Amino acid sequence: MRIVTWNVNSVRARLPRLLEFLERVRPDVVCLQETKCLEEAFPLEPIEDAGYSCAVYGQKTYNGVAILAKGRIEDVVLGMDDGVEDAEARVISAQVGDAMIVNAYVVNGQEVGADRYHYKLQWMLRLRDFVARRCPLDEKGVVCGDFNITFDDRDVHDPVLWHEKILCSTPERRALAGLSGLGLKDAFRKFHEEGGHYTWWDFRTKGYQRKAGLRIDHLLLTPPAYESLESCTIDLAAREGAGPSDHAPVVAEC
Repeated sequence: MRIVTWNVNSVRARLPRLLEFLERVRPDVVCLQETKCLEEAFPLEPIEDAGYSCAVYGQKTYNGVAILAKGRIEDVVLGMDDGVEDAEARVISAQVGDAMIVNAYVVNGQEVGADRYHYKLQWMLRLRDFVARRCPLDEKGVVCGDFNITFDDRDVHDPVLWHEKILCSTPERRALAGLSGLGLKDAFRKFHEEGGHYTWWDFRTKGYQRKAGLRIDHLLLTPPAYESLESCTIDLAAREGAGPSDHAPVVAEC
């Protein structure tokens, strides 16, 4: 299975780029974040014409997640199914073939100490509990998305500049470690132990041109999925050219 996670930063604005990517990479499953539209505005027809079925959890202007798959998408759950009232469309999960897919767009948090920062840490605890219920470790499973958190300083172009800043603070990293501590493993690090690989670059500071980025988009795998993992790469071609997202897709073969 070739599975992709990609913060597309508006699926309608990025539709030509998405369709080109689907044709070029031919993934089996694509998990999109920050689609920024309601279900009725999601561009189903051109994506279905490209050979993909879609499960969509949308929100007007903000957030939004979707799963695209060449095969059937079954047992779809929107949100974290924990009884907590939450107006933000940030999590969608489904069974695709023999794999349980959990696609998450984690809260950014604004800045360390802000109300949204504390909300982010609580949200991560909810996500951990949801994944523990939804994704059995003895079965093939992928928990992926834009986590808005770096694992460690290898994921940061300038660790001094970002020290204890949002996306890189110790409590956020502990929250991410708590999720992976369920028994999930970072797909990218199976093949790339070194630093210097990034998935997000700030438009405002021309981060991509300066090679100044962060690795905040991850695929976390259950042991059966990790054992079958053959490769994991960041598709920089999707970040280049006209009108890209500020994130690059991460592609895993498992």
